[in-house]
Amino acid sequence: MTPNKIAVTGGLGSGKSEFCGILREMGYPVFSCDEINRELWKDPSYLSELAGLFPDCLTDGLPDKTKLSRKVFSDERARARLNALSQPRIMQELIGRMNGFPTTVFAEVPLLFEGGYEKLFDAVIALRRDRETRISAVSKRDGLTRTDALARIQRQFDPDKLEEKHCLIVENDGDRAALKQKAELILQAIRSE
Repeated sequence: MTPNKIAVTGGLGSGKSEFCGILREMGYPVFSCDEINRELWKDPSYLSELAGLFPDCLTDGLPDKTKLSRKVFSDERARARLNALSQPRIMQELIGRMNGFPTTVFAEVPLLFEGGYEKLFDAVIALRRDRETRISAVSKRDGLTRTDALARIQRQFDPDKLEEKHCLIVENDGDRAALKQKAELILQAIRSE
């Protein structure tokens, strides 16, 4: 039987969004934890809880994403508090949306292993890319220095431990066309399970 709910994960700069874009082009429904998180930032009750947890990260009385990001990437306890508030809500909404599909559906889940959420999915696809390419991608995308990008990458799940997680690993070591070929191969492997 083909798995119904499949997580796509990987560290910062590994190419998760590009891989998910390819899946969308192939006609698959794909959800994103980042999109759900953006929706949370429009919820007044969530913003109120954020303001209470991080009063030093406000601008004009509202949580400031830039200040909050700086804080959680420099303070492990602050990051844990933020994840404890946001991740359960994000995952509950994500699974609710995915449950509505009778066919295979994918979700981009950045903190899958960090949160222990892999058990919520029928299969996991993990993207892996060499560290320097990831640093460069994150620096360019987020306007960070190399040092800041590396610090953020190092705070995530170690991609060298993916084999221990029994997931389907995609080595993102080429261009978009190569990544599309790998997506097709992975989908064949999933369908044959």
